Amino acid sequence: MNFLCILEVFLILYPLSTNTIRCYKCEATNECKTINNDVSSKNYYHSSDNVEIIECEYYCWKSVSLGNVYRGCARKRCAISHTAGTFSSSVCCGTDYCNGINRINISMSGGDSKIPSFLTESLAQCDPEMYELIRKEKQRQIRGLEMIASENFTSRGVLETLGSCLTNKYSEGYPGVRYYGGNEIIDQIETLTQKRALVAFGLDENEWGVNVQPLSGCPANFAVYSALLEPHSRIMGLDLPDGGHLSHGYATPTKKISFTSVYFENMPYKVNTQTGLIDYEELARTAKLFRPKIIIAGISCYSRNLEYDKFRQICDDVGAILLADMAHVSGLVAAKVVADPFAYADIVTTTTHKSLRGPRAAMIFYRKGPKRPQVTNKTDNSVQMYDYEKKINEAIFPGLQGGPHNNAIGAIAVALKQVASDEFKTYAQQVVKNAKQLVATLQEKGYTFVSGGTDTHLALLDLRPLGLDGAKVERVLEVAAITVNKNTCPGDKSALKPSGIRFGTPALTTRGFKENDIIQVAIFIDRAVQIARNVNESNPNQTVKDFKANMKLDQYAQKLDELKEEIETFAAKFPMPGYESI
Repeated sequence: MNFLCILEVFLILYPLSTNTIRCYKCEATNECKTINNDVSSKNYYHSSDNVEIIECEYYCWKSVSLGNVYRGCARKRCAISHTAGTFSSSVCCGTDYCNGINRINISMSGGDSKIPSFLTESLAQCDPEMYELIRKEKQRQIRGLEMIASENFTSRGVLETLGSCLTNKYSEGYPGVRYYGGNEIIDQIETLTQKRALVAFGLDENEWGVNVQPLSGCPANFAVYSALLEPHSRIMGLDLPDGGHLSHGYATPTKKISFTSVYFENMPYKVNTQTGLIDYEELARTAKLFRPKIIIAGISCYSRNLEYDKFRQICDDVGAILLADMAHVSGLVAAKVVADPFAYADIVTTTTHKSLRGPRAAMIFYRKGPKRPQVTNKTDNSVQMYDYEKKINEAIFPGLQGGPHNNAIGAIAVALKQVASDEFKTYAQQVVKNAKQLVATLQEKGYTFVSGGTDTHLALLDLRPLGLDGAKVERVLEVAAITVNKNTCPGDKSALKPSGIRFGTPALTTRGFKENDIIQVAIFIDRAVQIARNVNESNPNQTVKDFKANMKLDQYAQKLDELKEEIETFAAKFPMPGYESI
């Protein structure tokens, strides 16, 4: 009877168990040797070669015969046998399993110990209902055209890190100064993330530092305000209807919408209503009157490069800190395809999941070292140092957050490694090319875009010339499997019934879309908008609720069904990163 048959008998009698073993791997021979508890045994195997300790997963069987304990590996039998008295100090290692492929595999069995089965089951096994919902969402993403400017499809490496054991660890504090034990590896991960962040944006560690613990973009911005301002200090940011962000401060005549406006005094700056471009001259005049402590150069729906040099001059004139919020464009900044805020800003914040294509998290970059010369009320010539690091770190922890999300921090590091690659630079260039192509194709069909075009990854379609609003067109596009978001245009009074649709190309570009593909996407968009016009013309004064109901009438529903089928067939041809099923 051959060995496999014998092994089969043993497996029936003694079920396989999964264990973690420690071996020495010799680089010269690519061979693993087992070790005892005494680490000095390494010299017994390869004293003259480079040797490293690794862990491998193996499946073992055992039997007892004539006082001896025999152990073997499922792939390769080991020539190791010991009496029962010394068995516990020995392990078995086969070359098949210890070739460096599986480096760290954690034991899922613990001898006689038992844990609930759902702790080791897959999601599909332990919660089929949730698994099915996630699977459906995955299919929706694959079969549709995701064009929300703030969304992207992240890599499998990022997803694996997010779902790793890093989520188990609590680590209040910062590397080297934690309030919990067991953070040696977590410290290494956070430090690695910080180093990769500086490398990705070409920053000198003597001039810039970075905090990678913020949970998302709004908390990151609020941490900066909390660190550097007193309550009710003055802030200036781009007005929300003109392309700004809620976290930069926003209030209506009757209500302070953003908590930034609740705790600080906010004065928005605006775009020129004729050009759709930021009016820097008006910003300079307003800043001299308002005297803000911080001016924010940041956007959520402004499609042109920000002129950071002008922001810098305005800040210097009034003694303000320049905060650049590059959340939308950070991936494009790293690839050097849009304007770079680091040459002018004092603080730079960013999310990590938009054009950077990482997890849902954020980073705060801050200047270090001697301050740059600037116009202030001080007359002395002494060298002043930036004091942002301590204030910002303390604002994050313990000021606004507790333990950081270590799985997200690790995933940021994975994304930043990808950002530093030539492939990512090519990707970022294509993102901008695709956005420009989308605008050009739709303009040829008579559509109007705020500011007349784009320099970045996004574009804002103005629907007012068509007699439509963003809420209605968003719904038609959604039914047709094109995902966008309604957005205010300059001059709008309501964010619930805005005049625009914001398009973005990062997600489609991740799937491999090029200019010719975007032309087809523009054709799909045009067909959907024409259906929206037909529904709207039946009753131009109908509410959004009535509009959605009328969409279901046969003459419109049939056209939408046909368009959706075409779009899903088209989209399914393009690959999707991440896991295959979820």
